[in-house]
Amino acid sequence: MKILRTALVAAVFLATTSMSAMAQESSYSYGTVWEVNSIKVHPGQFENYMDHLAGSWKDTYEMAMKEGYVVDYHVLASTHPRSGEADLVLVVEFKDFTTTAQREAFWKKMQKAMSTDDRKSDKEFGDREVMRETLSSSQYQELDLK
Repeated sequence: MKILRTALVAAVFLATTSMSAMAQESSYSYGTVWEVNSIKVHPGQFENYMDHLAGSWKDTYEMAMKEGYVVDYHVLASTHPRSGEADLVLVVEFKDFTTTAQREAFWKKMQKAMSTDDRKSDKEFGDREVMRETLSSSQYQELDLK
């Protein structure tokens, strides 16, 4: 009788722990990383800013796609922006998070390909301030549902 009770307790314990393990399996897995920038373009600067996006901004992300860091990128226009809202949303889908060393290596390779350096890049960033204001910058990780 004691052996039967011990076997029954062991069977119940085994059943509940395996059910518990099944219940703990997540209903999602981690996917790609998305960076989203909300941009307010200053009056009279839309075409200038779009020229920048179609030029060096696009070139940077095309190169990042070839290197395997970026999956895709998009420029979205708000159809009816209200006061204080973004005119444009820049969305970049990254394959995964990168390390500091990976970012620095890509940055140096990109600067060499575009014949620029840190000082020129910093000046160009400042020059774009007359064209637009970054309202927000966020990063998200996609959750792929199972």
